[in-house]
Amino acid sequence: MRPMLREGRDTILISPVSGRLKKYDVPLYRRGEDYVLHRVVKVREQDYVICGDNCLRREYGITDEQLVGVLSGFRRGDRYVEIDSMCYRLYARVWVAIYPMRFVFMYLKMIAKGCIRRVLKK
Repeated sequence: MRPMLREGRDTILISPVSGRLKKYDVPLYRRGEDYVLHRVVKVREQDYVICGDNCLRREYGITDEQLVGVLSGFRRGDRYVEIDSMCYRLYARVWVAIYPMRFVFMYLKMIAKGCIRRVLKK
């Protein structure tokens, strides 16, 4: 969930899921043998569309059966961030809203890195 969460530096609090998730919730779910923490970007009738904050591709078909819990807060240093806080809710809405721009930027960045690698190999 980078850039919101920093691996090895932030501590997360996961609560049990009660009812259906809402858009912007951050569920912990199982994908095969892996546990994944990504944001809900769309709630559909039978499943969810989920995307990590630093991911290009959205995941479709995540069901309630795959859910382990939902992020309820995280600790960054001495500060605890509540998922219900106004600042966090604003962050989540903006981050989901700018997905098309992030997608283009990250895709172009990926292409540029590939071009640089090819040039350096020669």
